[in-house]
Amino acid sequence: MDYKIIEVKQSIFEDNDADAERLRQEIKEDNTFLINLMSSPGSGKTTTLCRTINGLKDEMKIGVMEADIDSDVDAATVTEAGARAIQIHTGGMCHLDADMTRQGLHELGTSDLDLVFLENVGNLVCPAEFDTGSTANVMILSVPEGDDKPYKYPLMFSVCDVILVNKCDTLEVFTDFSKVRVVERIHELNPKAKVIFISAKTGEGFDEWIQWLRGQVADYRS
Repeated sequence: MDYKIIEVKQSIFEDNDADAERLRQEIKEDNTFLINLMSSPGSGKTTTLCRTINGLKDEMKIGVMEADIDSDVDAATVTEAGARAIQIHTGGMCHLDADMTRQGLHELGTSDLDLVFLENVGNLVCPAEFDTGSTANVMILSVPEGDDKPYKYPLMFSVCDVILVNKCDTLEVFTDFSKVRVVERIHELNPKAKVIFISAKTGEGFDEWIQWLRGQVADYRS
C-alpha cells in the first residue's frame, strides 16, 4: 500500500511556545518570579508548598495558582498557610498552557507579588510538554515512587531546573531507593538540574530549598 511520508519541521506547540515567551516578558515587567511546580499525585506537592510559604511569607509576598480538574481543597489549604491563592479548573485537561496561565495570573493579580507558584495538574506527562511561561520549572519526586522515575518520564526531568526529592523520612522503609542512583539518573538527562533532598513532614532540606528561592528571586529582581 502506498503512503506519504511528511516531515513536520515546526513544533505543534509552536504557538504556545511563542505565547509563553511573551508571558515571560509580561511578568518580568512586574518583577514577579513564577515557578511551575509539577509532580505526580501524592508526591506531597501541596504540603511542600505550604512549608515553603511558611518559610518565606515574612519576607516575600507570595501567590499560588492551584490547577486541578476539579475541587478547591488545595487552594483553601495554601490560603490558610498565608498566601494569596486562586483555584484553576482545567475542564478535564491534564495540563496548563501559557494562555491558561496568563488568565490565572490576571485573576490572581501580580503587581504586588514577589513570587508566584503554579501548582500544575498532578501527572508526569502532559505538564512537561507545555511551556507555561514560567520563570523556572520545579518538580517533586517522592521516595515511594522509586529512583527509576527519570527513566520512565525523561521529558519531565529534562525540563526542570530543580528536582525536590520528597519524603526522605521514609528512606528507612523504602530501602531500595538510592540517593546516589537517582541523582545519577537525573543528571544523565539534565546535567544542570539542581537536586535537593527534602521532607515536607520533618522540614529536612528546606533551608537549602528556601535559600535557592531567595537567591533566584533576588537575582531576578536586580
